[in-house]
Amino acid sequence: MTDTGTRAGTDTDSDAARGHSTATLYEASSSYTRVCTPALRAVWSGARVAGPAFTVQGVGGDNLALHRAVTEAPVGSVLVVDLRGAAHGHWGEILAVAAQQRGLLGLVVDGGVRDVAEQAQLGFPVFAPHVTVVGTGKEHPGVFGVPVRVGGVVVRPGDLVVGDADGVVVVPAAAVPATLDASDARVADERRALAAIRAGVSTLDLYGLREQTGHGS
Repeated sequence: MTDTGTRAGTDTDSDAARGHSTATLYEASSSYTRVCTPALRAVWSGARVAGPAFTVQGVGGDNLALHRAVTEAPVGSVLVVDLRGAAHGHWGEILAVAAQQRGLLGLVVDGGVRDVAEQAQLGFPVFAPHVTVVGTGKEHPGVFGVPVRVGGVVVRPGDLVVGDADGVVVVPAAAVPATLDASDARVADERRALAAIRAGVSTLDLYGLREQTGHGS
């Protein structure tokens, strides 16, 4: 269903995914929508992000590419950074504040971050597999605008990236309109289903599952 209870990205008029949850996007268009590994998750409760990917290929243990990306990424984009899963604190409060000042929507990174409490207070959405205080160097400028692999999924510039409490999904740019329309339809169907359940209809009857239980009427 549509995610309306998050602390960030809840305005469906400006949300690039129309407020749809990762689960809805996947179920509505599983042939297009790609799911990142479950290890890639929100680092603070209630985080949500939805927007076009600005891709960054960096070097694990070094965050110069992230400093550059905050300066160069377009307003309204999501930083999607491949650091090969390195467990270093590549991103923290300083970069989060800088990113907010630049109008960036959030960070999805295959690597470590830190300053989680501060970023939660800022309301800046961060999705990562590691939280660690280990510091980084600043020597490698990185490469922007290339396909990267994050959470086991290849992400290309402009792909729609959505993260929430259930994980992170990626919708190829060309498939976004059809996926969002299918998600709208799925949410409408689920609302009708919930109304029926609240009226007393069982899920077995609603979804035609009774015969499969061996206790068909």
